[in-house]
Amino acid sequence: MKVSRLLVSLTSACGLFISQAIFATSAPSIKVDPNQTWQHFVELADFIEDKGKRTAGAPQEKQMADWIAAQWQKAGLTATRIGFDFKLKDTPLSSENLIVTLPGKSDKTILIGAHYDSVGDHNGSLGLIDNGSGVSALLTLAHTLKDQALPYTVKLVAFGAEERGLKGSKAYVQQGLDGHKSIELDKLVAMINLDTIIGGDYLYVHSAHSTPYKCDFLSKTNYTSDTKVRDGLKTVSSNLFGDKAHQLHQPFEGYPEGETGSWSDHSPFACAGIPIGYLEATNFAINGKRGNDGYSQVADKAYWTCLDTDKLTACDRKSEKAWGEIWHTQFDRADALFPVMKERLRSQLQQNIQVLAQFLVEADQHL
Repeated sequence: MKVSRLLVSLTSACGLFISQAIFATSAPSIKVDPNQTWQHFVELADFIEDKGKRTAGAPQEKQMADWIAAQWQKAGLTATRIGFDFKLKDTPLSSENLIVTLPGKSDKTILIGAHYDSVGDHNGSLGLIDNGSGVSALLTLAHTLKDQALPYTVKLVAFGAEERGLKGSKAYVQQGLDGHKSIELDKLVAMINLDTIIGGDYLYVHSAHSTPYKCDFLSKTNYTSDTKVRDGLKTVSSNLFGDKAHQLHQPFEGYPEGETGSWSDHSPFACAGIPIGYLEATNFAINGKRGNDGYSQVADKAYWTCLDTDKLTACDRKSEKAWGEIWHTQFDRADALFPVMKERLRSQLQQNIQVLAQFLVEADQHL
């Protein structure tokens, strides 16, 4: 059954509750329609359910790119589509990045990016939260911001082929350094990466690691770990949501507080000297398969073989199979998520988009 059919009553019944309850501290100066937020996500969930996984370079990834462009067109925005080629085990493949530009008072530019591909044959994963959630946010931001007076220009970018080694974001940065006129990398003052922004127990915002990433895809690097994008997003979230705001993860081995690794599309931009922020939903308090690294996203028994709720770890670490992980597993699909956490998905998505929209309309105060 289509996700939209299952949830149509939820959308109408819960919209008022969420719009009133989620803004707990100060009122935002820009309104994000919670019903529109949820509608975009449900429509995307329907598309994913119909088409299946969208591995980088596969026809389903191209179908997703076409669908994203069509959704932006409904908002009156035409996507610029920039192709790139890559190899996977010596097999030549192609993908593309999609861009819509929202002009601001300044040509200084903030990029909001999310990858639209998904993992391949990983136990039934359809990539609904990784990274349908980020794509859905790009759609709602387009509708919300298209007629706003923005201090800085905003580029919304859907990256291809992230799951195959950040191919899309690396191509975007390299093409920008090579002078591609639609990318204008020299005007970019911030990049915000949206990757798996809902589903986990808590919302986090990260900056690039203070130890430089491996940036060997570039002939010359200008690495930055500047925290101003992260700090600005955290300030906005705290102003709007108080104790429910995005937080910094606690330090764990190899990772100081609030710093993230190179495993998503923010990495190539940090390598090119562009300050980044990275929104993510997970739970760094869980002692997962590799410790408190945030890869275990939820302390919910539905996603564990056996969860010790007092210690926030597996009852038996040797026999545990699931580890509270959603991404790249059979749980990353609507039929495994909506019955357990549909209200969480809805409220977290709304919060992320509200924080992003507010940050963008006051970006000159933070950057």
